[in-house]
Amino acid sequence: MRRWLCLFVTAMCLFPQVAPAATPAELLSQIRAVGPKGTGHAEAIAAVKALSQADATALLPILQAIDGASPLAANWMLGAFETIADRALDEKTLPAKDLEAFAVDVKQHPGARRIAYEWLLKVDPTAADRLIPGMLQDPSAEFRRDAVARKLKEAETLLADEKTDAAKSAFETALSGAVDDDQVKAIIKPLRELGVKVNLQEHFGFLAHWELIGPFDNTDKQGFDVTYPPEQELKFDASYPGKMGEVKWTEFVTEEEYGTVDLTKALAPHKGAITYAATTFDSPKAQAVELRLGTPNAWKLWVNGELVFARDEYHRGSQLDQYRVPVSLKAGANSILLKICQNEQTEDWAQKWEYQIRVCDHAGAAITEVDTQTSQLSVPGDLRLALEGRNE
Repeated sequence: MRRWLCLFVTAMCLFPQVAPAATPAELLSQIRAVGPKGTGHAEAIAAVKALSQADATALLPILQAIDGASPLAANWMLGAFETIADRALDEKTLPAKDLEAFAVDVKQHPGARRIAYEWLLKVDPTAADRLIPGMLQDPSAEFRRDAVARKLKEAETLLADEKTDAAKSAFETALSGAVDDDQVKAIIKPLRELGVKVNLQEHFGFLAHWELIGPFDNTDKQGFDVTYPPEQELKFDASYPGKMGEVKWTEFVTEEEYGTVDLTKALAPHKGAITYAATTFDSPKAQAVELRLGTPNAWKLWVNGELVFARDEYHRGSQLDQYRVPVSLKAGANSILLKICQNEQTEDWAQKWEYQIRVCDHAGAAITEVDTQTSQLSVPGDLRLALEGRNE
């Protein structure tokens, strides 16, 4: 008996009890307050236990609280949500109308919206046919993918029935919402066979117009942390000492449909070398975007003079959207500077010296410039970049 009592007291100390009168909002606040290194964990666990006993009216507040929560807090809230939702499903009290309203509210957190949608389907399987077709331009990549898949299937059926014009229109509509490369490829193949021209650079938002300068020295990979002149100023009529003599800026436009800039072709297959690539993006408004980059090389990236990301790693492969860097653009011209580093390995698989960058929203849809025909090289001739920090 004494042993059981000691265990009980210990448990109460480790997991303090939450007052029975605590509201879901108060419990969620305790869960969201969980911090690193165990800070607030005991209180949060107790709050999860108490919250899990709430009725179905707590479901939407939980979904709303996921936005901005830490991954740990969000997981705990999701656990409470599922416990409550399971019970409500058995009791036939799951609030279908509220879940649907939340699922279609694009201002809510994309992951929380998806949770609401999936639970809605448990009580209303017809919701998919009602909601998904209207989500081709949804800010959630997951909902867009579902909508594109439906439109693509419709287009394929029309094509099989030899309704060519209708099929072409359906494929084009599907492409307007497609953000995943596999779906885009599945769409553009029949479109091109139908005679439709598709510009993948524009569709994905790749940056194709660049000013390049190099090579600078990267012997023994020492150049990654060296501050060469382009990191201090963007002056396109200037020349500087390089690895093999004087270097100056040269204009380069890639025609590769996925926006890849192959520096071995644009310049030369230098080894132990660094090239800087500069361009601008003319944003129609101040906005949060993602710069998505693919490269097998080490790199640093600045936006408007601020170092936003860096990766000192070589030859681990390259793929579309390999790195996703969230940045804030100002209205008007935004300078983008990339430092792209090549080492001295001689193996065949280590010869790639290239990159691709695109500008998109958080779902992966391309962000359009004010004037894509003229803005890319509109950086002033003497734009100084004051580096404000480093985030590796």
